[in-house]
Amino acid sequence: MRGWWQDLTDLVLPAECGGCGRPRTVLCPECRTALSGAAPRRVRPVPEPPGLPVVHAAARYADEVRAALLAHKERGALALAAPLGVALAGAVRAGLRAPSGLARSATPVLLVPVPSARRAVRARGHDPARRIAFAAAAELRRSGTPARVLAVLRQRRAVADQSGLNSRQRLDNLAGALMVAPGGERLLGGGSVVLVDDLMTTGASLAEAARAVREGAARGVRAGAGGAVRPIGGGDGSTAVCTAATREDRGERSTGVTAEAVRMPGVPGTAGGNRAGDVLCAAVVAASPDAFAIIRN
Repeated sequence: MRGWWQDLTDLVLPAECGGCGRPRTVLCPECRTALSGAAPRRVRPVPEPPGLPVVHAAARYADEVRAALLAHKERGALALAAPLGVALAGAVRAGLRAPSGLARSATPVLLVPVPSARRAVRARGHDPARRIAFAAAAELRRSGTPARVLAVLRQRRAVADQSGLNSRQRLDNLAGALMVAPGGERLLGGGSVVLVDDLMTTGASLAEAARAVREGAARGVRAGAGGAVRPIGGGDGSTAVCTAATREDRGERSTGVTAEAVRMPGVPGTAGGNRAGDVLCAAVVAASPDAFAIIRN
């Protein structure tokens, strides 16, 4: 009910820029440039949590970008989901773009949002990452990339508030906290999986989400669902390369994705092949500035 009322309020009442407060605009041109003006980049937290997949971010979490994310998440500025979704879509494309890959596939991109804690969703009236994921999927489809949101992750136990915790404490706090909802493991075989969130700080949430998706994919394989998820440059000893072909012709873009991977320990049926559910990487709207500083290719 609260989310419906906020949607209506955003449509009726004058808005202000979520980044700088300029009146009568959802996001002013300068703040849009801060959010999406630069090419998304690969980011890595230090220390990097085990199992973290390759992550791309659209912007640094500072100044106008920080203000816009907080306005959307904490103050119910729901109209910001659209520009934030555009930024997230750019990070997804960066994660799927190959250095020299030419392979093409009709496999859709499955955006799997990292869920907020139940109490946070109740307090805010919405799930920010999920809302932005839907906006990103729409933007990807407009640019020719088949994409949809697959919100299959659930919390299986309560977790403490992450604010104030260091990277080690966040890992301990989130360990085993997420799971793929019953039946969701079969849906993971319907496309190439990209974990999405609005923000990455220590990477603990994305690492836990990746673990849950891998575990769910393994159950799906054992149940005969077909396909399996493999990490891209994750911390579990396996490696994979996300490849895509992009073609622009008279303003129209189409992107395909495949995976080249080695066997992921503990998950059957993961050697070779380009099948639905093969790819696991991650994309976020913003990451802490320090995460942009060290890039190890």
